[in-house]
Amino acid sequence: MTRKQRRLTIIGGSLAVLAVAAALVLNAMRDSIVFFSTPAMVAEKHIPAGRRFRLGGLVQPGSLVRGDNLAITFQVADGSAALPVAYKGILPDLFREGQGVVAEGALDSSGVFKADTVLAKHDETYMPKEVADALKKQGHWKDDYGAKPDYNAGAQGASRAAQAKQGASQ
Repeated sequence: MTRKQRRLTIIGGSLAVLAVAAALVLNAMRDSIVFFSTPAMVAEKHIPAGRRFRLGGLVQPGSLVRGDNLAITFQVADGSAALPVAYKGILPDLFREGQGVVAEGALDSSGVFKADTVLAKHDETYMPKEVADALKKQGHWKDDYGAKPDYNAGAQGASRAAQAKQGASQ
C-alpha cells in the first residue's frame, strides 16, 4: 500500500468511527428529549399514554386540590382546553392558581397527566418562551406579561425624598 492509500484509509476509518459515535450519541439523546405541549396541542395530537412531554399553561383557578401524603391535583389550561394534572411532592413556593406552570411527565390511560416535575414562574415578569408563544397563539396574551418592572422608580423617589428632607433641614 502506498503512503497516499494508507493516509486515505486512516482518514476514511476515522470518519466512519466518528459517524458511528455521533449516531450512537444522537440515538441515546432521542429518548431523553422532552417536547413541550399545551393542553390544546395534547388534544389535537392525541399523545399516547406513557410518552413523556412537558405540559405548559396556566393553573386553572379553583382547580387546586391537596390530598394526603403531598398528593396534589390541579388543571392546566391554555384558554381553549384544560388537562387534569396529578403530582405527588412539594410544589415550588411561587406555585399558585392563575400563574404560569410547566409540568414534566406523561399521560396515564385515563387521560390524567402524571407529573414528576412541576416548575412555576420565578418572578412577576418571567414566563417560559413556549408558554408565552402558546398564549399568543391562543389569543390570551396580555401586553403587560412582557413588561419589565422599573426597579429604579422607587429608588429615585426615595433619593428625591432624602434630598428634600436634607434640603429642609439646612
